[in-house]
Amino acid sequence: MSGIEISFWTLALLVMLALAFDFMNGFHDAANSIATIVSTGVLKPRTAVLWAAFFNVVAIFVFQLKVAATIGKGTVDISIVDHYVVFGALIGAISWNLITWWYGIPSSSSHALIGGIVGAAVAKAGFGALISAGISKVLLFIVLSPLIGFLIGMLLMVGVSWLLFRTAPRRVDHWFRRLQLLSASLYSLGHGGNDAQKTIGIIWMLLLAAGVTKADESVPTWVIVSCYAAIGLGTMFGGWRIVKTMGQRLTKLRPVGGFCAETAGGLTLLMTGMLGIPVSTTHTITGAIVGVGSSQNKRAVHWGLAGTIVWAWVLTIPASAAIAALAWWVGRQIL
Repeated sequence: MSGIEISFWTLALLVMLALAFDFMNGFHDAANSIATIVSTGVLKPRTAVLWAAFFNVVAIFVFQLKVAATIGKGTVDISIVDHYVVFGALIGAISWNLITWWYGIPSSSSHALIGGIVGAAVAKAGFGALISAGISKVLLFIVLSPLIGFLIGMLLMVGVSWLLFRTAPRRVDHWFRRLQLLSASLYSLGHGGNDAQKTIGIIWMLLLAAGVTKADESVPTWVIVSCYAAIGLGTMFGGWRIVKTMGQRLTKLRPVGGFCAETAGGLTLLMTGMLGIPVSTTHTITGAIVGVGSSQNKRAVHWGLAGTIVWAWVLTIPASAAIAALAWWVGRQIL
């Protein structure tokens, strides 16, 4: 591919817009990383976001760029990608993130981005521009990632309850307050490794389209470093509206429950990240929290709120795709 003609300033603008999305991803999804450890009282909110942000960035040394490759080259035909498509995709994703953040709904930044890419690509070239294998993988794990988180969280909670059923609750809390530092680290590591790579993928897609880099070349180091730094900074600022929904309203967690939920979410993200599957960290941790809560008592979960969250999941891709398609048209007029 020879590359389309994009001015330096347009390219720089789109890279900055992508990093703004990455920052917002961390800001929006900080709740997923810290809600359990804050709601159980293990860390104060300010300390928790610093802890989570640190491990978001440390993920740069742990994960290969398999998720970035799926986003950059595995969702839409790269030959149809131009700066208008990237602009539409980013505006669609950012807009949906702002809407759901405002209402305190833990939707998926990942699926908002994928919906944006799909909407802008279809607006330009029709459904034939989509790569069915990549899109099918994403759609499949919309269902599987919360189920995997749910099952691991439930099984961990049941197993720990059986092992420690003779132990005094105060002693259990004492142990798991410390262990939750490890589980929160694991989850934040998986969050950084999965979500930062999605922005790496879309910047890579842009650079490929512009001919700045080639498909057989590795991602430029500055892209990798800037994306991990942006998501870490976003996490440091934290989306407090969603923290309340995830950590307090969905179910009440004690340190042992927080440990099981974070461990379940972290293990799921590590597995999918290593396989190159772009999953939603929001879906994963929500499933894990519900699994932990339901293992104790079905009434412990606010199922009405859980249903609202699921509706947000269902709407994320089509809503962000629709906004992206409109933004693609607007981009054609102004860029």
